[in-house]
Amino acid sequence: MDLIPIGEAARRLGLNASALRYYDERGLVRPVGRRQGRRVYGVEELRRLAFLRTAQLLGIPLDTAGAVLDAPGARWREEVTGTLAALDALVSRARTAQEVLRHALDCPTKHPVRECGFLMGELDRLLDGVSPQQLAAEHGLRGAGGPPGLAAEPSGQP
Repeated sequence: MDLIPIGEAARRLGLNASALRYYDERGLVRPVGRRQGRRVYGVEELRRLAFLRTAQLLGIPLDTAGAVLDAPGARWREEVTGTLAALDALVSRARTAQEVLRHALDCPTKHPVRECGFLMGELDRLLDGVSPQQLAAEHGLRGAGGPPGLAAEPSGQP
């Protein structure tokens, strides 16, 4: 593959050229050189850019992506492990949020927070000092960090 100028590389990746310059400034991808004053990239650099673009689209922090690209094995693995733990927590919170909202949506009352006996009871338990984590555990939810215990209702309750 021939060397690709920055504008073409940006177009292929769906990025602005300024993003490629930013990656260069951060030391994540260095152009092979310059042609007529413009940065040019070879296949290895384009693969690095494609990895960074994919990481960006997936919400992977640039520090984590950069570590995978260049850090020694133990360091990038530690960085990835930390990012995976954060993603697990985010997924857990999102699932719990879905359950809370599904309960509200499925509740036959007009205003669940004011009228649903189950929901009001769980909120009152929070006010009485039961932790959100305890409520979550009681309802079979893992790793929830907000009022997730409200997400599932015990069988037989409205």
